[in-house]
Amino acid sequence: MSSAATSAFGYLGVDERLGAVSVVISFIAISSLVWVLVLMGRQRREVDRANELLALSRELRHRYDALQSVTKEGVLVVSLDGTLLDISERAATILGVDGDASIGRRLTDLPVVLVNEQGLAMNPSAVLGYRTGAGRAGYTVDSELVGVALPGGTSPQARMVQVASQLVPAGDGEAPAVLTTLVDVTGSRQVEAALSRSETQFRVAMENAPIGMALVDLDWNIVEANTALAELLGTSAEALRGYPMEALGPPESRAGERLEVDRLLGGGQHRFSLEKRYQRADDHLVWVVLDAALVRTPSGEPDHFVVQVRDSTESRLQAEMLTHRAMHDPLTGLANRTLLQEVLQSVLEQPGVVDRVAVLACDLDGFKEINDRYGHPAGDEVLVHVAGVLRAATARRGTVARLGGDEFVVVVQDVDGPKAVFEVAAAIHAGLAEPVRVARRRLPVAASIGIALADPDTVAGGAPVLLAAADAALYKAKGAGRGRTEVYDQTMSRSSGHDLLRELSAALEAGELVVHYQPIVDLADGRVVGYEALVRWQHPYRGLLLPAAFLPLAQEAGMAVPLGQYVASRVAEFVATSPDRSTWVSVNVSADQLGDGEFATTLLAEISRHRLMAGRIVVELTESSLVASGTRIRHELTQLSAAGVPILLDDFGTGVSPLSYLRELPVAGVKLDMSFTSGIPDDPTAGKVVRALGALARELAMVTIAEGIEHSEQADYLYRNGWRYGQGWLYGGAQPAESIVPTETGAAQ
Repeated sequence: MSSAATSAFGYLGVDERLGAVSVVISFIAISSLVWVLVLMGRQRREVDRANELLALSRELRHRYDALQSVTKEGVLVVSLDGTLLDISERAATILGVDGDASIGRRLTDLPVVLVNEQGLAMNPSAVLGYRTGAGRAGYTVDSELVGVALPGGTSPQARMVQVASQLVPAGDGEAPAVLTTLVDVTGSRQVEAALSRSETQFRVAMENAPIGMALVDLDWNIVEANTALAELLGTSAEALRGYPMEALGPPESRAGERLEVDRLLGGGQHRFSLEKRYQRADDHLVWVVLDAALVRTPSGEPDHFVVQVRDSTESRLQAEMLTHRAMHDPLTGLANRTLLQEVLQSVLEQPGVVDRVAVLACDLDGFKEINDRYGHPAGDEVLVHVAGVLRAATARRGTVARLGGDEFVVVVQDVDGPKAVFEVAAAIHAGLAEPVRVARRRLPVAASIGIALADPDTVAGGAPVLLAAADAALYKAKGAGRGRTEVYDQTMSRSSGHDLLRELSAALEAGELVVHYQPIVDLADGRVVGYEALVRWQHPYRGLLLPAAFLPLAQEAGMAVPLGQYVASRVAEFVATSPDRSTWVSVNVSADQLGDGEFATTLLAEISRHRLMAGRIVVELTESSLVASGTRIRHELTQLSAAGVPILLDDFGTGVSPLSYLRELPVAGVKLDMSFTSGIPDDPTAGKVVRALGALARELAMVTIAEGIEHSEQADYLYRNGWRYGQGWLYGGAQPAESIVPTETGAAQ
């Protein structure tokens, strides 16, 4: 303090001096308090800020842990020196380590075995830690695929992992660290491997498939084809690539094929199958079955077609052969009765057929004498010769048919029908003028011919009326002598169905209907065990007529039941008077003869009257397709079976649903249709059917009989495949009762 101030201060009093000091002290104290309060507020704010940051840190850690619990990726935080700073639960699971125990340890100390795709061991620090290329923060090194061998695993590549690393700033306090992500791709790699194996297997299977296969794009062009398809078409798989599928077939089939393809693309169907022709590279045509299926993407969009092409040429030819057999006479190759009626009916349904169509019925004169004297083989040669004469005489102006025996019919179609049919008749007589050479013999053959011209009345009546008219004219020609031709007119006594019916009724009363018996043998030793009863008509001037000549008339006229009763009575008499008590006789019964109880009543009465043992008379049910479950017919069959009359199902294998009849009807046995017998052993398809039907019948414990056996090879084949009994020309044809002489063993010849 200066002297002036001191002197001035010295003038103040003590009290004044003390008050000044107090003011100064108060000012200093207040200033200090304010400063302390400011410092305390600042500290409080810093504490609050720290608490907020701690809470935020905890929340971020909670969110980080929650995110790691649901993500498929594992996360590692590694310092630049290779120390593990943090590891997620997913990463610990992927590596197979304890997460909490691993934190703070160096990567090289972890129990982790890593291998590359070649199976060589890798350094965990070099894979999971700092890697070259991560030199700056935010830069990610390209991911790497490694294998993780888990503890206790048997495979060095038990788990496939995709690894990616990124350098992040302030990862370890203030220092940068490495953030490594792990993605387990084992499942996806397995799926890829499985898809690759599937594709390889498909291509190997496609290439080595025995049938043609192709992958086809949505434009119906071939993308890939296998060797079998190329060989089928006579070309190479390379030449087929890019080739339009529809161009493989003829132009007329392309529209239908394109329609099926469009239906597939539109979702109208999932696949389609077509039988069509393909043209080979050598211009030969082959029949194929085309099967196509559409492959869609996972989203349902069309992607491509898978096509199979199977060669059906042989099977189609076999089907055509079977169809031909069903519609043609096996001996002569001519049309049979079924085909003739279809052809004639279709012709008559066309407009303007009057004077353009005529029917010629032909019957050989003296043919029975040829059969009786020289045997059936000679008769067959004569029939084949006559068939050739009729073909040549017709000269492609119509259809020639053999109805059975020595009965032939020609349907003539020509602009001038009357002229053409008389020319055909004259040519037939001229062709038969020369004797037929059979072995070293020359056998004279003549024919009687009846002609019916299509007129408004016969056309209105259809095929049966026109055929009946030609048959009536033939009656007159036969009655007038050999080798004659007659033309139908209204004055002929047999011009109507009523007259024909009256003649058949008179024949039944006069005993002109006779029963012949064809032997049934045991295929094991050829011993005769039974007979099949077959009705014949011993016509006064037409000779012996086979059932095909009059049974249709009897059925149409409602005479089936009386005819069946007549045959049942004759058979019962034959069985009762036969000295052989071990053989049985089967009787053919159609559905027309059942239903009203008359046939069943007659048969059971005859069995009782003659005191025949059970099983001596057997019923063969024909026309089984007409039998409905629960009808009166089934009741009668059950009644007959209960009375000891076995029921056989005839024509086995040909009905609409023969298998259902085996279950629904009281059937004791089956007779194999001769259409199957005729095909063995040469026809493999017929052989398979014979084996299958035989196995089915045996499984049901049924009697098995095969019809139509003509040579020993057929008999041997049938016996080897389980058919017990057989009948046919090999064992003899049907003979009158008086011609059957029992042997000492009780068998009949």
